[in-house]
Amino acid sequence: MKLEAPPLLDSAPIRTRRPLKKRLIALAVALLAAGGWAATHSSKPATAKAPAEAKPTVYELSQGDVATVASGELRVNLPLSGSLAPVTQATVKSKVSGVVLDTTVQEGMRVAPGQVIARLDAAEARARVAQQQAALDEANARLSLAMKNNANSAALLKQNYISQSSYDTTQNSVELARAAVNAARAQLELARIALNDTAIRAPLAGVVSKRFAQAGDKLAPDTPVFSIVNLRELTLEAQVPASDIPRVRVGQDVRFKVDGFGTRAFGGKVARINPATETGSRAMLVYISVDNADGALKAGMFAKGSITTDKSAPHPLAPLSSLRKDGERDIVYRVDGGKVVAQPVRLGLRNEDEGMVEVTEGLAPGATVLATRLDNVKPGSQVKLAAPAPAAKKG
Repeated sequence: MKLEAPPLLDSAPIRTRRPLKKRLIALAVALLAAGGWAATHSSKPATAKAPAEAKPTVYELSQGDVATVASGELRVNLPLSGSLAPVTQATVKSKVSGVVLDTTVQEGMRVAPGQVIARLDAAEARARVAQQQAALDEANARLSLAMKNNANSAALLKQNYISQSSYDTTQNSVELARAAVNAARAQLELARIALNDTAIRAPLAGVVSKRFAQAGDKLAPDTPVFSIVNLRELTLEAQVPASDIPRVRVGQDVRFKVDGFGTRAFGGKVARINPATETGSRAMLVYISVDNADGALKAGMFAKGSITTDKSAPHPLAPLSSLRKDGERDIVYRVDGGKVVAQPVRLGLRNEDEGMVEVTEGLAPGATVLATRLDNVKPGSQVKLAAPAPAAKKG
């Protein structure tokens, strides 16, 4: 009987199973230890690190939120409106009767003083001059005869050939003849004036605004022929409420505009103030003298403007919207070095229409102030100005 050794297959698993289990246990212990170490070391920086400080808020201001203080005069104005009228104008009338031969000017034409603008038929006037000249010659002849008779009477009186009464009669005849000469001379002068008046002349320099007569018309004395206006100086007649009249004084400046001239402004000065209110209203007429040397303005145009009732000396000017109150003090928020500063100010004149106020103390020209009310922006706030928008390129 042959004895054989048993196979080793059953013994191999027994030797290898125990070392594997040990290795797995050791690996688990190592992993736990590594995890604990990592957890311990990762938590230390989080607890040891100090929190970062918060950055201050910087407010960005647009160009419309701020205003630059400028220096200038502040004017307080009183609105007015009215029509323009020429200071000098004339309606030229015929002084004598006659038929119009011709007219030399028309509407819109300029005329000079003494310029002939129409002529009348002068035949009748010339005949009257000749008639009065003959009457004067006759009167002179009668005077000459009366003087000779008076001289003879004086010689006879000395020789006592005539009485004193006869001499006085001849002396009286001389005086009557001399009076007749003077009367005839005056009538001749009137006839010559009438002849000269057949040429109708412009009484002043200006522009013809209306022609009433044409060639061939029969005119009587005082018949209108032309209307002439002088546009070099005009008067703006404006109604001002009686309650505002105490603010108006002679010599105050007036600025106004007229439709059709775009942005062009015209100037004048208060010349007179009517002492009575207009019928049916509580307004008073104020007359403003307007120099119109270039003739741009015309009679009857409607003007709208204002009287400067008060004017300040040159001072810094700030917008009314920038004003704030700190108790009883007036202040503005000034931007200085990127921070908002409460700046006390002393104020002068105000112009509500333009929204500006005169600053007599506290601000210098060129300072930047907040022009709007921003709830979050207070004194001490940090601000920065937004860059202006780029100008649009012309295509």
